[in-house]
Amino acid sequence: MTTAAILGCAGTVLSADERAFFADAQPWGFILFRRNVESPEQVLRLTSDLRDAVGRDAPILVDQEGGRVQRLGPPHWRKYPPGEAFLKATNDPLAARELARLGGRLMAHDLKAVGINIDCAPVIDVPTPGAHDIIGDRAYAQDPATVAQIGRAVAEGLLAGGVLPVIKHMPGHGRAFADSHKELPTVHADLDALDGWDFAPFKALSDMPIGMTAHIVFTAVDKKRPATQSKKAIKLVREHLGFGGLLLSDDLCMNALSGNLTERAQKSLKAGCDLVIHWTGDRAEMELVMAGVGKLKGGAKRRADAALARIVHTPEPLDLAEAQDRFDALLAGRLTAAQGPDVGEAQA
Repeated sequence: MTTAAILGCAGTVLSADERAFFADAQPWGFILFRRNVESPEQVLRLTSDLRDAVGRDAPILVDQEGGRVQRLGPPHWRKYPPGEAFLKATNDPLAARELARLGGRLMAHDLKAVGINIDCAPVIDVPTPGAHDIIGDRAYAQDPATVAQIGRAVAEGLLAGGVLPVIKHMPGHGRAFADSHKELPTVHADLDALDGWDFAPFKALSDMPIGMTAHIVFTAVDKKRPATQSKKAIKLVREHLGFGGLLLSDDLCMNALSGNLTERAQKSLKAGCDLVIHWTGDRAEMELVMAGVGKLKGGAKRRADAALARIVHTPEPLDLAEAQDRFDALLAGRLTAAQGPDVGEAQA
């Protein structure tokens, strides 16, 4: 039986020690970072070895948003733009949505080719003036409706290519005035303000298979605990935002959380996260995480199984060269949404 954890590995090749550890720990899945990536052939070998270590077709995740958050990049993979670029390229929400969907479809093609089947994107946080730049250009727009529309387009492009999207960071990171990698942000906005702005895109994309929590205190929801570790916040995600999918914690190593890694894992799962993420690949740290993690069972397992059931095993047909040329032309403003075939109509 799998455990309620997603773990990283140390480098570009899986060691014998890591193989043995993962075989015993049986994490639900794995997450790759820049340190794990050299070339397409190497990443495909690594994802295969990770699955072999646990003896099953384990999910493998990566953060591939584009812009400053892109783990697979040049020279072997194209450089994708940050989220804000889609709308800036066209100034037309309809064209931006086509461009975003095409970007998601191309990313899915890249990821699926190397054995990755979950992308921690789209970011559907909505910035507020003066907020910390940790979201910044990762945001698709500056208003909830447009963020929701473009975020859905990215998600649908990923899904069409056989890769599951992860909407993040629930219930909203755009209002934070601190970087949760470094410290715990606190948001003091009232529920009405949050509902009309921060929560809106997550409500609109509540049908998505996977979501990721924010390490942020929302005083209107829970004055003491970050959303990741707050039963009240997770209840809000489930009931008020209507999210019924698989819920992942953001990374346990971030300084917004307190306590040791065992306590961080326990608190996150007790609050209602289905799975916790630990990214460093450090063996001693992973052992601490596993001490706080139990078997994946009950509702969490049902949600995990339901998410994986949404992977399209025969991706939508894609004329790769045409799609890449079209993406570049749209991004450069040389083409409008009305010109040429949609990527979904392209022939394989």
